[in-house]
Amino acid sequence: MSTINPAFEDAIRVTPQGPGKYNAHLRPEWCIGTVPHGGYTTAVFYRLALTHFAHAHPTHYNSPATPISLQLSFLRRTAAGPATLEVEDAKLGARTSTIHVKLLQTSEKKPSELEVKVTGYITVSPASAEVGISAPTGWRPQPAVPRGSLADGGVDLAALARTGHDGAWTKRDPPYPEFRRAATQLELYGLGKGPVQQQQKKQQSRTMAVDQWARFRPGGDASGRWTDAAVVYLLDMFPMALDGLDTMSATAEARDRGTSVSDHKAKFWYPTVTLNVDLKKRLPAAGVEWLYSRVVTKAVRDGRTDLDVTVLDEKGEIVALSTQVGLVVSASRNLGSRKMQKL
Repeated sequence: MSTINPAFEDAIRVTPQGPGKYNAHLRPEWCIGTVPHGGYTTAVFYRLALTHFAHAHPTHYNSPATPISLQLSFLRRTAAGPATLEVEDAKLGARTSTIHVKLLQTSEKKPSELEVKVTGYITVSPASAEVGISAPTGWRPQPAVPRGSLADGGVDLAALARTGHDGAWTKRDPPYPEFRRAATQLELYGLGKGPVQQQQKKQQSRTMAVDQWARFRPGGDASGRWTDAAVVYLLDMFPMALDGLDTMSATAEARDRGTSVSDHKAKFWYPTVTLNVDLKKRLPAAGVEWLYSRVVTKAVRDGRTDLDVTVLDEKGEIVALSTQVGLVVSASRNLGSRKMQKL
């Protein structure tokens, strides 16, 4: 097991059981309510792909094959506890290979049976086969990233880590940590509450864009680092954006019912329906301390929302992209008859 982020590596551990079959154990500390977080579950699938090729096809490539693309459908809510993972080789190629994956757990309606909770496809490629042109496109986040204290407008990340503040940026606590426990596994920095920051926030609200800098803190480990597997967790981790959706959802429901907005705050759950991930850049083996995310929502309609996430490194290079379809539903649908596990 990697010595980087041992708590996280243990939480996404996948164990071979036989041809095309593996076991995992989904952890309650990586849940939203009673349901394992979608990004965390995606990280388990990331580990599944690595484990499958190391176990089933150890000589197919001359270097480790890592995921470059994941397309997952979350069919039913998962639960903390044992999970069975199944893999079918859809294509074994010279440059890319694609596997069909499933996560199965006990059926809530038929406890004697397993049912598919999550399914999808993962495409892998070894770094040695990734050859071809690289060309700049000139893309930059719009609106521009909020300014830091450096002369060029960049963020002094050392100062941000040391003091919790730099330019427009300040350390933020994730809302509703008792329910969104998976959000406590990272350290987040976003716009502060001063007049300059609020003006920038007002400009961004026109496009429902949320910015964040993040450090990985799995299990409270202050030495945590972002690795390739951890990036897919980050692509689905944006509590400040969900806080904005909470406000929007509560306002809409209060308007429809003629009640106070505060009566409806923190009563929503945003389960992922589909998640598509494009991993653009492999991170160093030792990981990195900081990653930036731009999270954009374009429309919320009929209880369904979209989320578009771009992750950049300190150099401003794109590390990963994701798009997802999510639902806006009552938090009661997360809990149902379940009780949240005590940690």
